[in-house]
Amino acid sequence: MSSVVWVAGLLRRRPLRVLGVALSVALAVALVASLGSFLSFSRSRMTKGAIAGVPVDWQVAVGRGVSLRHALAEVRRFPGVAAALPVEFGTVPSLESSTGGTIQTTGQGKAVGLPPGYAETFPGELRYLLGARDGVLLAQQTAANLHAAVGSTVLVGRPGLSPVPLRVDGVVDLPAIDSLFQTVGAPAGSGVTAPPDNVVLVPIGEWHRLFDPAAASNPAAVETQVHVALRHDLPSDPGQAFQRLLASARNLEARFAGEARVGDNLAAQLDGARKDAVYCELLFVFLGLPGVLLGVLVALAAAEASRVQRRREQALLRVRGASPRMVLAPALAEAALAGVLGIALGLAVAALAGRAAFGAPLLPAGVTLAWWAVAGAGGLATAAAAIGVPAMSDARALSVKAAEITVGGSRPPLWSRLYLDVLLLAAAGLIYWESLRNAYQVVLVPEGVPTISIDYLTLLAPIMLWLGAALLSRRLARLALTRGRKVLARAFRPFARTLAGAVASSMARQERLLTRGLVVMALTASFAVSVAVFNTTYGRQARVDAELTNGADVTVSSAGSALPAGLEARVRSMPGVTGVQPMQHRFAYVGNDLQDLFGIDPRTIGRVTPMSDAFFQGGRADEVLRRLAATPDGVLVAAETVNDFQLRPGDLIRLRLQSAKDHAYHVVPFRYVGIAKEFPTAPRDSFLVANAGYVARMTGNGGYETLLVKTSASPPAVARSVRRVLGPASGANVTDIDSELKVTLSGLTAVDLSGLTRLELAFAVALAAAASGLVLVVGYSERRRTFAITGALGARAEQLAAFVWGEASFVTIGGVVLGALGGFVLSAAIVGILTGVFDPPPEHLAVPWAYLGVVIAAIAGTVTLAGAAAIRSARRQLAETIRDL
Repeated sequence: MSSVVWVAGLLRRRPLRVLGVALSVALAVALVASLGSFLSFSRSRMTKGAIAGVPVDWQVAVGRGVSLRHALAEVRRFPGVAAALPVEFGTVPSLESSTGGTIQTTGQGKAVGLPPGYAETFPGELRYLLGARDGVLLAQQTAANLHAAVGSTVLVGRPGLSPVPLRVDGVVDLPAIDSLFQTVGAPAGSGVTAPPDNVVLVPIGEWHRLFDPAAASNPAAVETQVHVALRHDLPSDPGQAFQRLLASARNLEARFAGEARVGDNLAAQLDGARKDAVYCELLFVFLGLPGVLLGVLVALAAAEASRVQRRREQALLRVRGASPRMVLAPALAEAALAGVLGIALGLAVAALAGRAAFGAPLLPAGVTLAWWAVAGAGGLATAAAAIGVPAMSDARALSVKAAEITVGGSRPPLWSRLYLDVLLLAAAGLIYWESLRNAYQVVLVPEGVPTISIDYLTLLAPIMLWLGAALLSRRLARLALTRGRKVLARAFRPFARTLAGAVASSMARQERLLTRGLVVMALTASFAVSVAVFNTTYGRQARVDAELTNGADVTVSSAGSALPAGLEARVRSMPGVTGVQPMQHRFAYVGNDLQDLFGIDPRTIGRVTPMSDAFFQGGRADEVLRRLAATPDGVLVAAETVNDFQLRPGDLIRLRLQSAKDHAYHVVPFRYVGIAKEFPTAPRDSFLVANAGYVARMTGNGGYETLLVKTSASPPAVARSVRRVLGPASGANVTDIDSELKVTLSGLTAVDLSGLTRLELAFAVALAAAASGLVLVVGYSERRRTFAITGALGARAEQLAAFVWGEASFVTIGGVVLGALGGFVLSAAIVGILTGVFDPPPEHLAVPWAYLGVVIAAIAGTVTLAGAAAIRSARRQLAETIRDL
């Protein structure tokens, strides 16, 4: 009962003391709960995104010893299967067509037999471009190679048999061609088999008529698969869903006793998603954990500011004969009250913040509920550590006389005498330098397949840097207060006048409290700067990545065939279009390797799409492009090609390009002038960049297959206008940067930070306000005795204000300057370590000056309010103040 009475009186007489700690606990609880919601919500989104991105969940390759009817029945009975259809694959030695008096012949390809309803069951596998939606369908690249169109006749070769003529009913795109023609059952890490360049799709009945005779004499020329759509009742965590799918696939293979192999496309996609989850954890460590620790430090600082008052209260209770238990009870009750209030407020803020930032439900469930429980437990622990533990320590270790001591110097702490701050910063610099020297990347991309490689020692560098900077800030603040009094006095003279020396001396006696406040302010500024700079850089590079993938704001492409004549002029005249640049997209043989070749005008390509220095090796972007423009037969190649063929600048390269005259591939000489690591619309693996004029002259084909469009209006709106101009029968694909950005932010190595950014930036402002205002307000309220005595001795209000603004300016300006410097260094280190997240790597950090201005304004506003509150407190009637004390 006495504890309840004490708490009630505390709320009436010292509300800021309780509310200060409670608000700090609420910030820490809200941040932990919100970040937990982000982690669980992001994992769930990754799982859903991975599922939505797979057209065919399983491809079951059936062995020759199993009948198709038995295989279908067994698969359809398997738990979790929603639909299963048979698909046949046959090897085609060649395809041939006759157009305009010339004959076009391709190399080896594939004939695929599809059952009725296949496109409806697996809607992402086919994209219809021209003609009918059933019958004989040619893949878009195959139609371009054969110069075939709807109504053309194509001779389809068969192993050991004569070719058969088929009339083309339509042209389609195969968005998932890599998985469709995968080697089912290939061991992991065995490499990726390139899909066939030539594909013809026929009804499954027609396929059996054509290829069953070939299968009788050459069984290896055909393959039977069962394509499966699963019911997606999987765990929300991508790792757990991945493990469940692996177990199900093994179970199905066991039922066939080794006569069937499962190509688990869905598990492969979820494998990428669970690796994406690693990024969420890394981002939590780098961006979220410092904020959580900062919230705890603010709570500790707020409680420490009133520790002296608690010591006096304990001393008073001892004098009146209270037992040790009675001495501790009020402090423990205060800790419990602050913790409960902080948890309730923090969880309410987390629910609203998660809803606003990334659409999380207001009421938690599953993993999110577990995170909320952890946040609540952490809030109680923080309140206990801030109030209860120091009270227990003081009750056991301090005498009544020692409890009355409020000011005085102190011996430097052990970490200061050991120069732990210098050691931490040196170790962080050494680890960071070693990671750069060894070209460490979190993301490795061997042969275009992203994988995660985490060196946890390297991840210690930002943590050591953060801790070292905090300790260094405290060292510098202590030196300024103990040995820089004259400098401080000169700095305070404009507003303290004759009291400048007294203000500096008073601050030196408050060294522990002020240095702690400055460190909290520095960590707050560092957190705000590092989060803002990293997230802004990440967001900018995500757009650069989308531009790199899409090519420009709007891109028009037609694989293998030229875009309509006059399209460039019509698009250029559209409202909202500020630049148009045609680009060739051809194919060239480098030895036996078929690579993409992009023909450009190096002098003007940068007007519609950014040319980053990171795209090239061996010089800046403008230097490499000038070199290419000065060499008409020049070509930029991939680093892999340079290594494979041991090329040197100026070397002659003989490529084979398709001629417009006979549609055959002929040798065309080029000069190697540089290396292109990335290029707009180019694939991740090897490609070539050359002068469009030279390519047109040597092939006799001046058409272009890609149109890059720069806009000043909405890219989706311009894309819709271009589609209307092209018409539905063109077969061209029109994409825009906004749509591509959504894809980029849901793909591997690109976690969507938009919600997390809004969340963390809001908390950074709140923490800045708490650190700058809350600690000062609580500290001033606990020093009312000093103000009262000073006022009783005749000090005027403006003289008392000199002490207030002196302390406020020292804590605020010193903390913001040191924190901003540390934040920029920390963000640079994080970006350097997480280089693999960015594609391409950023050339420099992106600084959100507007947001940082908001943070500074929030700090200045809260400091002003805190100082004004302290001055108003000092103006109260002396008798009332002394009576309260």
